Amino acid sequence: MVEDRLLGGKLILRQPARGHRAGTDAVLLAAAAPAEFAGDAVDLGAATGAVGLALALRAPSARVRLAEIDPALAALAAENAALNGLGDRVRACVADALAGRAAREAAGLPDGSADLVLTNPPYLDPAASRASPHGGRALAHVMPEGGLDGWMAAAAGLLRPRGVLLVIHRADALPALLAAAAGRFGALAALPVHPRDGEPATRVLLRGVRGSRAPFSLAAGLVLHGPDGAFTLQAEALHRGEAVLDWGAPRA
Repeated sequence: MVEDRLLGGKLILRQPARGHRAGTDAVLLAAAAPAEFAGDAVDLGAATGAVGLALALRAPSARVRLAEIDPALAALAAENAALNGLGDRVRACVADALAGRAAREAAGLPDGSADLVLTNPPYLDPAASRASPHGGRALAHVMPEGGLDGWMAAAAGLLRPRGVLLVIHRADALPALLAAAAGRFGALAALPVHPRDGEPATRVLLRGVRGSRAPFSLAAGLVLHGPDGAFTLQAEALHRGEAVLDWGAPRA
């Protein structure tokens, strides 16, 4: 076990020394949420809770559920909530996003109970990649049977009408994300994340509103590193928890 600090040291995160560890993806996903968010949020596929805890630290009126399939990681997420003094507003539960509505409800995730769902779904297709021999890393990185469409369906189910979904994924997954969002979300906006200026995006953030019919938009991209390899000023502010991502004008 290791103890990491995110958001300029404000977030203490105990994580397994081996396996999946939270980092930039978690920071960016939390920073994609509205600056003044107040309501019920679900961190779907929470691992040790980095995304949901980062949101709760920034948004004192947020109530957050950390949903994680791995019981050991869910226990760590609950420990991290207490460690950061957030146990009164953040709770962890053992839940499989793809297990169906009844199973999610039994785990404490009833449909229509969230104003915001944040998710960093498993990135890899098991048919096209070799899973890590480390069980925790495999669970975090390889999409289980049911695929991205099932994951997005679960996220849509958890949301109230007009609730907001935020996803981070590989940039090349954007077409699959848009296909899985079709008929479930509108006002879709994509925000590409570039390692350096002039380089192709490697990550994409997607925002959607359940039940909206507003058209798709493309937000200005985020550049993480300057020519010297250091974070850009914007990326540094995000990693210190001092800024949120700019999606442009809100869509209905």
